[in-house]
Amino acid sequence: MQLKQVIIAYKARDSQSKRWAEICAKQLENRGCHVLMGPSGPKDNPYPVFLASSNQPIDMALVLGGDGTVLTSARHLAPAGIPILGVNVGGHLGFLTESVDEFQDTEKVWDRLLEDRYAIQRRMMLQAAVYEGHRTNLEPVTERYLSLNEFCVKPASADRMITSILEMEIDGEVVDQYVGDGLIISTPTGSTGYTVSANGPIMHDGMEAVTITPICPMSLSSRPLVLPPGVVVSIWPLGDYDLSTKLWMDGVLSTSIWPGHRVDVRMAECRAKFIVLRENNSYYQTLREKLLWAGTRVRYSNNHRN
Repeated sequence: MQLKQVIIAYKARDSQSKRWAEICAKQLENRGCHVLMGPSGPKDNPYPVFLASSNQPIDMALVLGGDGTVLTSARHLAPAGIPILGVNVGGHLGFLTESVDEFQDTEKVWDRLLEDRYAIQRRMMLQAAVYEGHRTNLEPVTERYLSLNEFCVKPASADRMITSILEMEIDGEVVDQYVGDGLIISTPTGSTGYTVSANGPIMHDGMEAVTITPICPMSLSSRPLVLPPGVVVSIWPLGDYDLSTKLWMDGVLSTSIWPGHRVDVRMAECRAKFIVLRENNSYYQTLREKLLWAGTRVRYSNNHRN
């Protein structure tokens, strides 16, 4: 990898991640690298400016924060094919990030990148748009949205908890009508996020598949579905007299869905590219550590290994 131009995005209003960003920017500039640096948060989005102002290829994006900060970077940088190095500075679980403990000697990290001593992990993403009327309408009435974790269709109201009625089609065939709090359409990466909280399945992040998970359905027969990656999932809100149904991407509001509109969700053409520094990187180790699985709460000896 070359380090001629690098993006550094840090978690907005977090002093620790900003301090790390300033240290890394200075080190990279001393190596002759042009650095584009800025905060990323609910009210700060530096990526359109970074991409528009760049007059040469961007080699990498260093993202300092938690999973939310990394999710934002993936939505903006995946179409440009820019690899992301996420570091958990000021975050919580950190499923998508490298541990800050492995990032202490930053000068060695730059050496490893320049010497190509790292791996690239490509992760499936989803795209969604809102369409009007029948499926013959192929032009969306909204922009096309990207997500790395999930899209969610559910109502939002300031004064009461609204029950949604959603009809779902798969490749043009009606599959079910859901009454409850909404639906989650997830990638394997997102299966350990909102989906697992709604009792959806955990899928290996190296897979390509789409998961449909109802949120608190009123029918016990409404179960999660795991579908092949080539499907088109269409969701129609029914009986939404309050005009409250919303489309959410990775926990961020995308747009409102009006009566007579449908949401089409499918696999995106682009992939999110993540730089992996850990040697012997293990998805199962991540599950054990982040979800407090075997031996992390109460440790038992396994005499069968002897």
